Amino acid sequence: MRYVGRANLAKRLAPLEGTAGRSTYAEGSARFALADATLTVTPPFGLADEAEYDRIVVAPLLDALAKNHVVAAVLVRLGGYAFGVLDGERLIASKVGSRFVKGRHRAGGSSANRFRRRREGQERELLAAAADEASRVLTPWRNQVEHVALGGDRTAVRRMLAERADLSWLEPLVLARFLTTDDPRRRVLEELPYQLYAAAMTEER
Repeated sequence: MRYVGRANLAKRLAPLEGTAGRSTYAEGSARFALADATLTVTPPFGLADEAEYDRIVVAPLLDALAKNHVVAAVLVRLGGYAFGVLDGERLIASKVGSRFVKGRHRAGGSSANRFRRRREGQERELLAAAADEASRVLTPWRNQVEHVALGGDRTAVRRMLAERADLSWLEPLVLARFLTTDDPRRRVLEELPYQLYAAAMTEER
């Protein structure tokens, strides 16, 4: 499986409309049986169509891929965070920040325990500050946000969300795909739409 940007996918699939083959829309995915391959495409924001065709029909899939959504992005790692709201491919609200967190310490003894406690304290401070910023930036958009994209480090994200009860509204809206990023920055938020709107595709020959 690989993720393909919606523009690239449209370029590939649009010329196939009406050609010989079979199309099956079911369980959020579209499956196209071509002469030389079978393509299965799963849009990131769902596909409501349920139908079968004795030819290649890509229009419902392309319509789903072309639709824009309001998405809240929550990217957190131990060391930094980036939160944003994207309306389609446009970033309309954002906040990024960083805070020093010491690296791992391998030595033993009392010095290691002091190091561990200091690091844990720095982690708590970062996650508490991140949660405060997430609440400030995202809450005003609560009624407009349709989906939530999580990314960074899974454990850090979950710990951050648990910091504040008023972030619980994000959980039911979380997308299945977890986004990887080593350095949450504004640039990452600005480039996020390509990942957000990329569809999962498998090709069998």
